[in-house]
Amino acid sequence: MQCYIFALYHTILIPHEIKNLIFDLGGVIIGLDPAKTHNSFALLSGLQVHELRDKILSQSFFNEYEKGLLTTIEFRAKIRSCLNLEITDQQIDDAWNAMLLDIPKEKFELLQRLKLKYQVFLLSNTNEIHLQAVNEIVLKSSGKPSLDHHFHKAFYSHLLHMRKPDQEIFSYVLKECNLTPSQTLFVDDIVENIRGAQSLGIQSIQITSPEMILSLFQ
Repeated sequence: MQCYIFALYHTILIPHEIKNLIFDLGGVIIGLDPAKTHNSFALLSGLQVHELRDKILSQSFFNEYEKGLLTTIEFRAKIRSCLNLEITDQQIDDAWNAMLLDIPKEKFELLQRLKLKYQVFLLSNTNEIHLQAVNEIVLKSSGKPSLDHHFHKAFYSHLLHMRKPDQEIFSYVLKECNLTPSQTLFVDDIVENIRGAQSLGIQSIQITSPEMILSLFQ
């Protein structure tokens, strides 16, 4: 099984047998800057950024929230407890969403073009707070009320109670959409997720910046 690591000045031809495209969201469709969230929580807590990062990266509840095993109320309570803070829901949400950047209009135009030739899907490790914020960005950028309008179908980890890179979420998408793995191309920025897809025979491309997706399908 092939995995392509896409660099800006390389040309990759999409294999002719590909009929289905599965895109990651963060780092592929929308720009991400996790440092902005670290900085925001550091300011709220009074910790140095490296202290804040060490403190939160050791916590398991972030993955639990992505799998829908915690409600948003419970997630905010975990943040307050972890950082020993008394802050509002809005302060938590604003800091948590600080990592979300923009989605250029060219991305939406690309997705519409690709939908004419391929079945196009979204598979995202995300959560309720982020998805609401992303859909607000989508509305401002494209005029559509949600990401779902730009794909034939969208899959979100917190609604499925599964997350990448686990095989079960890839198996679920293949079965739900009746996709043949060898005819399916998965695009993600995280190597562990790429390996999870490859383990089921899904062809894969790892990219290293959100802008590269535009060049990839140029």
